[in-house]
Amino acid sequence: MTVQSPAPDLAGAPDAGFAPDARSAPNDLAPYWMPFSANRAFKADPRLFVAADGMYYTTADGRQVLDAMAGLWCVNAGHNQPRIVRAIQDQAARMDYVSSFQMSHPAAFVLAERIANLAPAGLDRVFFTNSGSEAVDTALKIARAYHKVRGDANRVKLIGRAKAYHGMGFGGLSVAGIPRHRRDFGPLLGDVDHLPHTHDLAHNAFSRGQPAWGAHLADELENIVQIHDASTIAAVIVEPVTGSGGVLPPPVGYLERLREICTRHGILLIFDEVITGFGRLGAPFASNALGVTPDMITCAKGMTNGAVPMGGVIASTAVYDAFMTGPEAAVELMHGYTYSGHPLACAAGLATIETYEQEGLFDRGPEICAAWEEAVHQLKGAPQVRDIRNIGLLAAIELESRDGAPGARAGETVNRCFDDGVLVRVAGDNLVLSPPLIITPDQMGQVVDTIRTALGEVA
Repeated sequence: MTVQSPAPDLAGAPDAGFAPDARSAPNDLAPYWMPFSANRAFKADPRLFVAADGMYYTTADGRQVLDAMAGLWCVNAGHNQPRIVRAIQDQAARMDYVSSFQMSHPAAFVLAERIANLAPAGLDRVFFTNSGSEAVDTALKIARAYHKVRGDANRVKLIGRAKAYHGMGFGGLSVAGIPRHRRDFGPLLGDVDHLPHTHDLAHNAFSRGQPAWGAHLADELENIVQIHDASTIAAVIVEPVTGSGGVLPPPVGYLERLREICTRHGILLIFDEVITGFGRLGAPFASNALGVTPDMITCAKGMTNGAVPMGGVIASTAVYDAFMTGPEAAVELMHGYTYSGHPLACAAGLATIETYEQEGLFDRGPEICAAWEEAVHQLKGAPQVRDIRNIGLLAAIELESRDGAPGARAGETVNRCFDDGVLVRVAGDNLVLSPPLIITPDQMGQVVDTIRTALGEVA
């Protein structure tokens, strides 16, 4: 059955250089199978955006909506950054595509160097992918292959964590820990186990930054090692800050303990920084901010400010060098993607890093993150608020679950916020916030006031 959309009036929407057919109201919404969406409900009442600039989206009916999610955790420098727009346009006019298989282009090497310079010392080899999901699957493949080339072919097991999100590839799903994401696609990879999550309101409710309680939960890795034997485990992968699972900052000492255990047992430690990379914690990477260096970092999202799909794996010299054996003419890692190091993505990545630096967005991290913390914790005591967690420029407001309808209250609150001009994300019973790094104190106040009003209207 063909679903016809209402016809939004675009007369009031700003002309931001869109091709006319890209700004026109679609007559038929049925062909597009939307990701992570209730397709039937959406197509009955579509929510369409036609422009974005700075902190705001413009809807098809001309309303301004403050983006408190940086798109989807990715538009860290704000929308429509002129430097990034020009870089993409110029690159498209100069060279639209070249493969990275046995050839490449200068910008790929320059971008890899710039990213390596931002990463913690020792992480200086960059493998480009097209998304966070691909970055995670690439890192897991590298981990297994690393042990194999070193003569430890039995090290194949991968350890993830409950409540974790690592993209939607089969590898990422296998090590992830959000049951609903995994449910429909099994059986997933074997040889996988999971650490417990660190969420415990009895000890950590309304924590600010890293909670004091919970470092001991990392010791569960020792129990997993005892069960499986260290000689069978290739890697541990965790988000330094759990993102889609509800913004769970790591307890003080937790990541340090994981690093210690992995090092002792020869297990690679992977930090999934697809969300936390590129300024989200007030530093280029959470690894920098938290002072713990893994063996690999996966990144994406803020890598290009969301303007062009791109991801990557930042590996240590030791990991890279393990592959650099055998004949020099041989392919060392039989892996890659058609669009690895795509010229437009590299142009966007270089311009994005330049924007972060020129606008001082990493430098203003401590100040803006402190203001953000004060703002979001003003919601303590608001109706149905069960917990508030924050770290860097991330936050979650956890609501009391409605009997028989988990997530419904949060979903209704998010819809009210959208109607009132603020874009907020729902994750279970959590309202999740991740605004662009350019947010002002006044805009923080708008986000908090809008959420407070919405909570007062939702039963």
